[in-house]
Amino acid sequence: MTFNEATVEEAALSWFSELGYGVAHGPDIAPGEAQAERDSLNDVVLVRRLQDAVQRLNPKIPEEAREEAVRKLLRQETPSLVANNRRFHAMLRDGVEIEYKRPDGSIAGDRVRLVDYVYPENNDWLAVNQFTVIESQVNRRPDIVIFINGLPLAVIELKNAADENATIWSAYQQLQTYKAQIGSLLRFNELLVVSDGMQARIGSLTANQEWFKVWRTIDGEDTFANTFLELEVLIRGVFDKTRLLDLLRHFIVFEEDGDSDRLHKIIAGYHQFHAVTAAVDETIRASGMTVSPGAAEDPGTYWVGPMRNGKKGDRRAGVVWHTQGSGKSFSMLFYAARIILHPAMRNPTLVVLTDRNDLDDQLFGQFQRCHEILRQMPVQAESVEHLRSLLKVASGGVVFTTIQKFMPEEKGGRVSLLSDRQNIVVIADEAHRSQYDLVDGLARNLRDALPNASFIGFTGTPIEQTDANTRAIFGEYISIYDIQRAVADGATVPIYYESRIAKLSLNAAALPKLDEEFEELTEGEEEDKKQKLKSKWAALEALVGDPKRLESMDVVYEGF
Repeated sequence: MTFNEATVEEAALSWFSELGYGVAHGPDIAPGEAQAERDSLNDVVLVRRLQDAVQRLNPKIPEEAREEAVRKLLRQETPSLVANNRRFHAMLRDGVEIEYKRPDGSIAGDRVRLVDYVYPENNDWLAVNQFTVIESQVNRRPDIVIFINGLPLAVIELKNAADENATIWSAYQQLQTYKAQIGSLLRFNELLVVSDGMQARIGSLTANQEWFKVWRTIDGEDTFANTFLELEVLIRGVFDKTRLLDLLRHFIVFEEDGDSDRLHKIIAGYHQFHAVTAAVDETIRASGMTVSPGAAEDPGTYWVGPMRNGKKGDRRAGVVWHTQGSGKSFSMLFYAARIILHPAMRNPTLVVLTDRNDLDDQLFGQFQRCHEILRQMPVQAESVEHLRSLLKVASGGVVFTTIQKFMPEEKGGRVSLLSDRQNIVVIADEAHRSQYDLVDGLARNLRDALPNASFIGFTGTPIEQTDANTRAIFGEYISIYDIQRAVADGATVPIYYESRIAKLSLNAAALPKLDEEFEELTEGEEEDKKQKLKSKWAALEALVGDPKRLESMDVVYEGF
């Protein structure tokens, strides 16, 4: 068999067929054909399929309101492709906001659903090859377009692996051409895929070449680094109907770059997707919460690994260890967004916990910039009193704080009860640090204040084998993504060490700053312990941090 682009395309369509998608040949549904689904090659949405889905999914909403929702969806609001895409994504995720008049004359507000996220088979699934689009007299023909309910949500561009001049990055450049010349198609895009049949990468509308990433796993349990074609793993792993709906709803976010005013669209990597899915399941177990009768449970469970010895209601949801540089803060964001919507949690309160003010600010800024996926604006506790007022709520809220704010009012005392609700989740950043001491540390204060909360930890470095405190609070690992895997995936760069001897010398200029920084870092510690730490570390910090010493080390940061 000759291996060429058409062969790759055929194989891809066969995999989509096996996943339950309908398959159509673009020229067969073009205008003027017997099976035509478009009035013009300018049309990028299969409107009749969209209208049928809107009617099917929203039977209680009046026909006029449904028609207005379709018109609103198809309307282009701004000249910006990315801004229009952001607007569309919000409609796809949350529904199209509409108003209509009730029989009594009052005005009702509602949302028209475009997709059924709970029952995949209620949707219309179609893969179309050679889908010609004409815009401003420019004719382009993407290789495969994936439609859900008539909406072109994914574009797959293929190249021939046998042609040494055609690579996956040639396919990437083709996508950039589509963005410039047929933006009407990509206005509705959620996922972009490039492949030569062997290698395959997935990215977003705004992703540069660096951020088109490999998808290593199908079900989250096994990786297929060398045994399967990357394109097959990607198609089966991402485009499985349940997984794809989950990805569209919970794992795509827009972030505004304050420095450049650019808008970035971010899609979770496979390690983030499956870690969060497992983390949500473990949180439900740990909290002891159950789905209310009659509530529709969010489907789709693909475990990275259940926590060893985890018991229902034990308040320990586990630890996610994803190496530094692999997107840990986004994993925390995706987890928060997903657990907020889970019906079993009944509008939970999330407490995002760090042990340093600068980390609290950084993480809070990340969540604040991406608050749309949370369906609410996070709040940062400004003081101990503010924290207590934020936590004395009946439900809901995303609260950021440092662990030091969980301090007793009097030295040596116990922290008073803030809430005994089960649907509170404490999300700890760098959960392995020494502050989480259940016996006499700040973790005890947390348990006193929130006795029925569940705890989940995220860390960029592994837990030490001798660290019993972290395991007592959070439990065991539920997901591991170490430096070796991250380097293999291109998620981070390798780090090389070369032994050097750099003599120590006293940096007098650094001494005045040490006390201020020390007080901030040891906020909440007992006074006698602080004095011991100060005598132990103050001199060493100044000596090691001497600029002349650092210059002599001749450090090279490869790839940064």
